[in-house]
Amino acid sequence: MNAPHISVKPHLSRRALLRNAGALLGLPWLEAMLPAFATSAQAAAATTPPRRFLAMCYGLGFHGPNLFPKNSGKDYALTPYLEALKNHRTDFTVFSGLSHEEQNGANGHTSELTWLTTAKHPGLPGFRNSISLDQFLLEKLNPDTRFPALVLNVGGNDSMSWTANGVNLPAENSPSKVFAQLFINGTAAEVQAQVRELKRGRSILDTVNGEAKKLKRELGQRDQEKFDQYLTSVRELETRIHASEAWAQKPKPQVDARPPSDVQDRTDIIARTRLMHDLMVLAFQTDSTRFITYKAGGMNAVPKIEGVKQDWHNLSHHGQDEMKIEELTLIEKAEFAELARLLGLLKGVKEGAGTLLDQSIVLAGSNLGNASSHSWRDVPVILAGGGFKHGQHVVAGGTGNDNARFANLFVQIAHRLDVGIEKFGTSTAPSVKGFEMT
Repeated sequence: MNAPHISVKPHLSRRALLRNAGALLGLPWLEAMLPAFATSAQAAAATTPPRRFLAMCYGLGFHGPNLFPKNSGKDYALTPYLEALKNHRTDFTVFSGLSHEEQNGANGHTSELTWLTTAKHPGLPGFRNSISLDQFLLEKLNPDTRFPALVLNVGGNDSMSWTANGVNLPAENSPSKVFAQLFINGTAAEVQAQVRELKRGRSILDTVNGEAKKLKRELGQRDQEKFDQYLTSVRELETRIHASEAWAQKPKPQVDARPPSDVQDRTDIIARTRLMHDLMVLAFQTDSTRFITYKAGGMNAVPKIEGVKQDWHNLSHHGQDEMKIEELTLIEKAEFAELARLLGLLKGVKEGAGTLLDQSIVLAGSNLGNASSHSWRDVPVILAGGGFKHGQHVVAGGTGNDNARFANLFVQIAHRLDVGIEKFGTSTAPSVKGFEMT
C-alpha cells in the first residue's frame, strides 16, 4: 500500500509582510502564494495579478483636430496630441464617434456629472444621477483592499464617482493627505482612537437599522420600496465600516517615495497633476486600491504653462480664433505629456508576467467633444492598458447625432474585469464596433 502523499508546501498569504528592524514591506507575487493542491481557479487567482480601473475626465475637453486621426485602423498618422503618446502606441486605443445619449442639461458643463454614469439631462429639474461605472464595478467585485476606491480631484472636492442613490462622493485634492492615508502609520494611540470611532459608527448604524425595520412595517408599498433602498445603503455602509475597522489595525505598506508637498499655486496645474499621477501608480502598485477616479484639468484662470497668457476656460471657447487655439494647444499638449508619463510609470512596474499597465485599465477623455460650443457629442476617448488589443484608431460611429454609445465601451471594460453584464446605463450593445477585447 502506498503511503499517502502529504504536502509540506506552505501557503503564503498575499497579505504577508516582511518584518525586520521595524521595516514592513509588502511581498511581490511569489509561487509560495499558491496553496498546495490548488484548483485551477485558485491557481489563476494566486498567480494572476488583480486588474484595476482608473478613469480620468478632463472637463474642458481637447481640440478635436489636434487629437483625432484622419484615418482609422492601425496605420493612422500621429496627431499633435497623440505624438506625446508615440512610445505607447501599442498600449492604447483612441476612439472617435462616441457620446452618451441626451446630455443637454442645466448648462454647458453639466454633462461632466454623467461622464461615468450615462444618466440623461444632467442638472435639469427632477434629475437624479445613477451609479458611476467605478462604483458599480466596486460593488460587484468587492476587492479586499485597504481603500475600496480613491476619489481624486486636481483642485476641487467634487468627483466623477456617484453611488447607486445618486450621491456624489467627495474627492480628495491634497496629494500629501492621500499619501498619508496610503502609507503613513499612526501611533498606537491614534490607531486605537480610530478603531473606537469606527466601532461607535457601527453601533449607531446598528441602532438605526433596527429602528428602520420597525418603521418599515408601518409604511405603504411605495414608501417601503424607497425605504428598502435606504436599508441597503445602511447595510453597505456597515460592511465598509467593518472592513475599515480591520484595516485600521493592519500596518500600511512602506514605499521609497518621499511624502509629497502640496503645490500651493492652484494655477500650476501640471505640477499638481504630476503628484496625483505618482500617487495613483503607488496606490495600484501596493494594491491599496483597485479603483481610482480623477477629475483632471480645467480652470477659470491662466494656467502656469509657458506661453499661455489667457484664461483657460476662455481659451476653450476659442470660436476658431487661431491665436486662442495656439495657446489652448500648449495647455493640452502639456496634459498629454503628463498622460504619457503616467503610462510610462505604469509600464515601468513589473508585475506577474507583464507590467502594471497590463493589469490597469486607464480610461481618459472628456464629457465635451467641442468645448467651444459646449457640445457633448463626439467626445474624445482614450483607453490604455488592461490587456485589450490596442494600437488603433476606432471610428465607433458617425458624427453628431450618428454617434455610437460611449456606454458600450463601459460594458467591455466590465467584462475585462470579469463582471459579466449585457448592459450599463444607456448602452445599446455589449461592445464598441471595431474594438476587439484581445
